[in-house]
Amino acid sequence: MSNKFVLSYSGGKDCILALYRKIEQGDIPVALLTTVKKSSEETWTHGLSFDLLEQVSKSLELPIIYAQCDVSEYEDVFEEKLREAKKMGATSVVYGDIDIAHHKQWGVDRSKNAGLDYEFPLWQEDREKLVYEVIDSGFKAVIKKVNLDYLSEDFLGKTLTKELIEKIKSKGVDPCGENGEYHTFVVDGPIFDYKINIKHDESKIEENYALSIM
Repeated sequence: MSNKFVLSYSGGKDCILALYRKIEQGDIPVALLTTVKKSSEETWTHGLSFDLLEQVSKSLELPIIYAQCDVSEYEDVFEEKLREAKKMGATSVVYGDIDIAHHKQWGVDRSKNAGLDYEFPLWQEDREKLVYEVIDSGFKAVIKKVNLDYLSEDFLGKTLTKELIEKIKSKGVDPCGENGEYHTFVVDGPIFDYKINIKHDESKIEENYALSIM
């Protein structure tokens, strides 16, 4: 029997790979759930605009549930929106976390509080193999944000390739960026109906991060 799930969606490669694997297993996504800053109307972490998110929703043929919140209400609003997904038929929440224990625990707690099961399809797998799986599966993951302590602005707007991963590794950086060294936005791949239209004309600096304005 197919399981129906909601994906905790950041826009990045890991959650999209988790989604892809679940679909390949025959499970059915009912929605994407993403968290949006109240103040700036862009997603937390990756800084994606509503326009980009709506394009993704159409290309993946999946509705997006927006958890619009500030830091103080982040967990409560996330759980409230998970309950919304439950009403849509979801029985579990799928996360793209790989091996950071407190991130996993956060997801487990939110799911339990909303009365849903939880799944971590990539958990404890080799980080480098996972990023190559993203590339080999045909996904186009564009670098949206870099931590300037590790990578320069030059990496913004570049699509992940095996050559680029080698360049990232040569900087002493985790190839998957799992520690927040870089974040991606997946714009195309086998589960997309069409490629997301983006531009990388400029960037902005927020503390020690540089973000591509798409």
